[in-house]
Amino acid sequence: MKKAALHSLGCKVNSYETEAMQQMLEQAGYEIVPFHDRADVYIINTCSVTNIADRKSRQMIHKAKKMNPGAIVVAAGCYVQTSTEQAKADAAIDIIIGNNKKQDLLNMLAAYEADHGAEQEGVLDINHTKQEYEELTVIHPSEHTRAFLKVQDGCNQFCSYCIIPYARGRVRSRKLEDVEREARRLAENGFQELVLTGIHLSSYGIDCDSSLLELIRTLHGIDGIERIRLGSLEPGIITESFVQALVKLPKVCPHFHLSLQSGSATVLRRMNRRYTPEEYLEKCELLRQYYEHPAITTDVIVGFPGETSEEFAETCAFVKKVDFYEVHVFKYSKRNGTVAASMPDQIPESLKAERSSILMELAERQKKEFIQYYEGKEVSVLFEEPVEVDGVRYFEGLTPEYVKVWVPTEENLTNRIMKVEFFPYLY
Repeated sequence: MKKAALHSLGCKVNSYETEAMQQMLEQAGYEIVPFHDRADVYIINTCSVTNIADRKSRQMIHKAKKMNPGAIVVAAGCYVQTSTEQAKADAAIDIIIGNNKKQDLLNMLAAYEADHGAEQEGVLDINHTKQEYEELTVIHPSEHTRAFLKVQDGCNQFCSYCIIPYARGRVRSRKLEDVEREARRLAENGFQELVLTGIHLSSYGIDCDSSLLELIRTLHGIDGIERIRLGSLEPGIITESFVQALVKLPKVCPHFHLSLQSGSATVLRRMNRRYTPEEYLEKCELLRQYYEHPAITTDVIVGFPGETSEEFAETCAFVKKVDFYEVHVFKYSKRNGTVAASMPDQIPESLKAERSSILMELAERQKKEFIQYYEGKEVSVLFEEPVEVDGVRYFEGLTPEYVKVWVPTEENLTNRIMKVEFFPYLY
């Protein structure tokens, strides 16, 4: 039996697609082994969001070839999509598979072996070719309690710092009936929580006769599914009619990840983000008008080209004003091929690190304050796995707001939803 090993870099969409490719290999008779083991085939699902991600992708490709020089090394995904010629010139790569061609993995492996090692390439020019949604399906998710469900691919936004529209192409939505079919199968397999994910989830439906709200309503009607968690959203989708509809769907988790990137209006304009801080704040206030204590989380980039100390101070003040549950802080990282990479006044790494530290400290204080709200309250928890601390066994789970809860118990609570007195993760 041939052995295959897979490694995924980057986002949750990549993780979903890597899992789908793994199950394709399993169905074809391959034995799946850990990536650091000797294998006959290595698949690296690459990332290209920054220059550093490109470098890490190349490092994993070369590591695979070094572990077994006779193995077939497959480089898939965003790095080879955006740097196809560089990938072709890399002697460590035997098969190149771009985005929107990952479903061809088995055929390309067969063609490589039939052609006695002739390099195989499957890269569609996704920026000049109309694409359909690539149907990659995860049959049996590796998660035990929550299942990620990819419903969309591509992005039309073209933020000045981002390579993803060039790596993933234009927006494509998965057919509603295909999403529903996979969701019903997941429910039959015991999964109670679905996490909707995509490259630009808010764009679901703009290329077909559907909408994100219609999709959510359809999934809400599936017996066995008790929670629907939304992936990252753009602020623009949060309208009063949208929130009024969501609040009537109790399975939708009151956890909203609204991408911010900066609290400074001038930085947002340079980023080509399509809202102002004031508009963003209105969206947060709208959510709090309809939900008692929603978890609002976000991403912020510090050290964007030209970011002054005043602009950074505006971001810190804005983060304080919104009062997030969680803020994921990223230091700006240049990505060749984007508008921001050639902008003047690039910020020194030392200053990026200083600003990152300041914002992370603020974010940690806000997180603790958000969690303290639940102390002494009864909360609903989807339990996931046991943990042991100082000889005491706890069972760990998550509330609908994505707050981690521990319950001291010897009982197996895996995949059970229970109401318990809040016992916080020991942060």
